[in-house]
Amino acid sequence: MASACPSGVVVVIAETSRLEYVRELLDRVVDPDIPFLTISDIAILRDVEISDSGAVTVTITPTYSGCPAMETITSDIHAVLSEGGFVDVTVDTAYAPAWTTEWMSDDAKRKLAQNRIAPPDSVLSVVPEVLCPLCTSGNINTVSEFGSTACKSLMVCTDCGEPFDYFKAI
Repeated sequence: MASACPSGVVVVIAETSRLEYVRELLDRVVDPDIPFLTISDIAILRDVEISDSGAVTVTITPTYSGCPAMETITSDIHAVLSEGGFVDVTVDTAYAPAWTTEWMSDDAKRKLAQNRIAPPDSVLSVVPEVLCPLCTSGNINTVSEFGSTACKSLMVCTDCGEPFDYFKAI
């Protein structure tokens, strides 16, 4: 398959590596609410298929029904694949099975903590263990069930006094 790069240079992609190339392109798409996480990191990206004609179908699942970031993510998927030379692109949204924080990679949870957002605990936990991402104290208080986005709660650490978001386990 031949693909035009934005600079006009033609790149020949072997049939066996087309999917890998598309996935590399999709790794440039981030969650606009958490821009240090890609849609792969957070497990919004569910599937990628390429037909014999070169048509690409990307399946995504929102973190919750009505997530306002999905429109931007869909637009960004179209843009990055277009820049990579793919013109026939369909983005499908799958609601079942419902997205869960259990799908997030360990690397995504590490990145959350590095960026001052407490990562989600297991959805099986009766009482989630929320630790301050700054000092790792468990002495925290909930300020609001909703933080900067609906999928996060606003917390404050009683030991270091710093506010932080907690990514809710879903």
